[in-house]
Amino acid sequence: MELSVFNDGSKDKSMTIVEKWKVKLEGSGILVVIGGHNCPSPRGVGYAKNQAIAQSSGSYLCFLDSDDVMMPQRVRLQHEAAARHPTSIIGCQVRREPPNSTERYTRWINQLAPDQLLTQVFTSHGPTVVMPTWFCSRAWFSHVGPFDEGGRGVPEDLLFFYDHLRRGGGVVRVDQSLLLYRFRPGAATQSILESTIWTHRVCFLEERALRHWATFTIWNAGRQGRRLYRSLSEGVRRKVVAFCDVDKKKIKKGFYCYEESQERPKPRVPVLHFRAARPPFVICVKLDLTGGALEDNLRSLHLQEGRDFLHFS
Repeated sequence: MELSVFNDGSKDKSMTIVEKWKVKLEGSGILVVIGGHNCPSPRGVGYAKNQAIAQSSGSYLCFLDSDDVMMPQRVRLQHEAAARHPTSIIGCQVRREPPNSTERYTRWINQLAPDQLLTQVFTSHGPTVVMPTWFCSRAWFSHVGPFDEGGRGVPEDLLFFYDHLRRGGGVVRVDQSLLLYRFRPGAATQSILESTIWTHRVCFLEERALRHWATFTIWNAGRQGRRLYRSLSEGVRRKVVAFCDVDKKKIKKGFYCYEESQERPKPRVPVLHFRAARPPFVICVKLDLTGGALEDNLRSLHLQEGRDFLHFS
């Protein structure tokens, strides 16, 4: 095993701590490679990850953010999975710290079914296996990467994940809690604007699904569904045949008019009860927030996730 650490201009005592551990780890037969710079301005997460990878020599890459903790057996179990799935990103279940932070997100990370690791890649949660749990072969990383080095405000993990899927990569999760995943409000992830994430998500949804559908229905005639409609490219927007909802007021109105449209006449999209609408659907209702009503409604229609509907919120 080899530990590769790259110091992206940190101003704390990280390097002092790493140098002390270098002696202990190399005494146990683990090579430690340290790189970095002392420039006043950090180059960003993508740059630091790329540099840590470039200076390392292992055939497999096991990622770990500096504030998280690996559990025993993580490397062994994920290496075994990566050997079986050489073109996949391998993740794992996590334990969140503090325990009550991001409860919905943590449930989503840990409870997705194997097929949902690919069908729920469009949701606002981001990659279906979180970046600090990633494990993959160096050969596959080189085929897909490197990480985007745009710096602060760039979702480098999401962009890499999308490129990975574009190249036919798989997603596998080891169903054991192998990482203590710390939540810190000041983490680099928090610097990424929601609007930036939204734009990337809409583009990827269009590319991977909507361009291949002849027509589709947006499930949610409220703010989020209308926002998605307005964000679509013109050609894809014309494929929206209806909104659907359970809100009687929205259904009674009968339509949504896109007032900002340059088209004449302005588009008026019907608003239907979900039972009167036809698939495929783009679901713009947040999972796990309706007391199970959304999930029950989907099951009642006997729809197949990935073919008949995709989650976007």
